[in-house]
Amino acid sequence: MKFWTSEHVFDHDWTTVVTAALNKYPNPVSPSVIGCDVIGRTISPSGVIQSHRLLLADWAIAPALNRIFKFNELGYASEHSTIDVRRRVMSARTRNLTLNRFINIEERLEYTQHPTDSSKTLLKQEATINVERVPLTSYVETLVAKTINANATKGRLAMEWVIHRMSTVPTPEPTEQLA
Repeated sequence: MKFWTSEHVFDHDWTTVVTAALNKYPNPVSPSVIGCDVIGRTISPSGVIQSHRLLLADWAIAPALNRIFKFNELGYASEHSTIDVRRRVMSARTRNLTLNRFINIEERLEYTQHPTDSSKTLLKQEATINVERVPLTSYVETLVAKTINANATKGRLAMEWVIHRMSTVPTPEPTEQLA
């Protein structure tokens, strides 16, 4: 089992960052996620939003791993998120569904208002990687951790792209959205 962690500060307020996180996929900066469907969304009486999304990704794993797993590179992941507007906390937990009999990856993200500067947002990310029933387990876990690290960097750049796009692309009128 391998653990990976990261922290990042966005120079944007919490509401902007959370809005971008909800609209992040797909995007040209981080093209590995090619589809995102909302499976369910509820709002509790206290105003907490809970969502379940299904992500389709082109994982583009190393060719050697493709041979081990007999994998076509497209895979699914399940994301459960909670947004507590009053506390200014969004948390998300994503687990891979494809190949989970060999590789279990659970990624956890938490977006919070920065503790000392309300114009910024703190992102804490962590992932647990567990590889079983394959040769070179430790090597595969290390390779997956490196891939997660690279994808996290792309993900933060993608968030900046979405935020920039939110501020520059006009939002269509409600009647235009129905057309």
